[in-house]
Amino acid sequence: MPLGATEDRVIGSLDLQRVLRDGEHAFSPGLLARAHGGVLYVDEVNLLHDHLVDVLLDAAAMGRVHIERDGISHSHEARFVLIGTMNPEEGELRPQLLDRFGLTVEVHASRDVEVRAEVIRQRMAYEADPDGFATRYAADDAELAQRIAAARALVDDVVLPDNELRRIAALCAAFDVDGMRADLVVARTAVAHAAWRGATTVAEQDIRVAAELALPHRRRRDPFDDPGIDREQLDEALQAARNDLEPDPDPPGGGQSANDGAAQQDSSSDAKPQPPQTRPSAPPSKTFRTRALTVPGVGDGAPGRRSRARNLSGSVVAAAEANAPGAHGLHLFATLLSAAEQAGAGPLRPRPDDIRRAVREGREGNLVIFVVDASGSMAARDRMAAVSGATLSLLRDAYQRRDKVAVITFRRQEARLLLPPTSSAHIAGRRLARFDTGGRTPLAEGLLAARALIVRERARDRARRPLVVVLTDGRATAGPDPLGRSRIAASRLVAEGAAAVVVDCETSYVRLGLAQQLARQLGAPTIRLEQLHADHLTRAVRSAA
Repeated sequence: MPLGATEDRVIGSLDLQRVLRDGEHAFSPGLLARAHGGVLYVDEVNLLHDHLVDVLLDAAAMGRVHIERDGISHSHEARFVLIGTMNPEEGELRPQLLDRFGLTVEVHASRDVEVRAEVIRQRMAYEADPDGFATRYAADDAELAQRIAAARALVDDVVLPDNELRRIAALCAAFDVDGMRADLVVARTAVAHAAWRGATTVAEQDIRVAAELALPHRRRRDPFDDPGIDREQLDEALQAARNDLEPDPDPPGGGQSANDGAAQQDSSSDAKPQPPQTRPSAPPSKTFRTRALTVPGVGDGAPGRRSRARNLSGSVVAAAEANAPGAHGLHLFATLLSAAEQAGAGPLRPRPDDIRRAVREGREGNLVIFVVDASGSMAARDRMAAVSGATLSLLRDAYQRRDKVAVITFRRQEARLLLPPTSSAHIAGRRLARFDTGGRTPLAEGLLAARALIVRERARDRARRPLVVVLTDGRATAGPDPLGRSRIAASRLVAEGAAAVVVDCETSYVRLGLAQQLARQLGAPTIRLEQLHADHLTRAVRSAA
């Protein structure tokens, strides 16, 4: 399935050629029909648009595809093995679809020099003589194929004892996974692994292998949770299940001292001295649920769940000429109506000139850029904790709504892209947990960095609209004529057409009102730091223009 596939290409649509040529109501099947009984492979599955993810969810859950659109009512079977690859740093997969994958495998490049050298050696040998390379491993391939065939012949005879079944249930309960799909996948995988070993009865070693493949992607309850599975935790869960099934009168001890040692080691590492004028930011405050951030107007960005947009995933709101911009798919009623107007008393025979396209309005994903003042005037523990906590809260909301989020911090003499545009909440959470603070305030550099990021991302995705959230007290103290440079930087950011909001972080008794001045230069609303809560921030962002 190509990333750029349309919904019509995936599920099928009206066979327009037969309608126009023969006047017949015919259905043209899509990729899901072709994948029936085989394998559907999706590269970069985490980058699929939401409306295609919904289609895959329905097909995977029901084993059938139902089409009710453009005057078509059609249903066909679609049972397939779904295989996907992804890079989590480019964005995460929706939990609903991730759960549909029975097993996951994490792939990491080896750091061993000899292993890496051997990979290069083998690759170059293949490129030099592909046929000779394949011949060299033909015997190994044949042996592997024979072993797979033997396992497939044996798998129906493998017995899953009730004792091991209870072990599986206890293991899944210990990891607190939702639903029963994990238990079923572990059981089936353990049976398959036993057959692979040539055994006729499932043993604990089969369950352990199955758990390492089936549970890592099902135990994440929060987008900020670490992925994967802790092998020590898996050992403990298996030991607990073993104790429940076969009570152990003398359980192993010594765990307390190991934990105490780890705690002492952690506390000693925190005592390392920091460079002058620099200290790590305070831990983020508690996250909270936020309401949606929206950009004004109607865009045409990638389908998402944020701002209004014209795209493939929306509902039909109008009909347009065939070559009209922003129109997608066939508007069947308007096409037939146009044909009827030209037909007169004769039979209805639509012509190419009668084709009308559907104008759809749905939701898009946006690029939200947080520009955070990390200078000395902002480094107060409570302020940075509040700013980081609010940013993480909005990031969680962005993950759920399929947005991209970026974070820029500025301090001393420069701005730093702390978090490049990403949809991965886990990666973002790690970056935002701690960052350096202190030093002078290069406000102009922060604004210029936001502008440069917008220009760069617009070259990659012109339709994705940005929203810049500046968190600062408005001071500008770094470099020559800092206030003048800040005004110039603000005007350049405005010229890019980005919506903005300024969060006033000034807390001194006598307020200088510098953040309000910056907001006027950006044409943006201002809110106070003490109002940095979901209701206040969302209301201000929604009014940004």
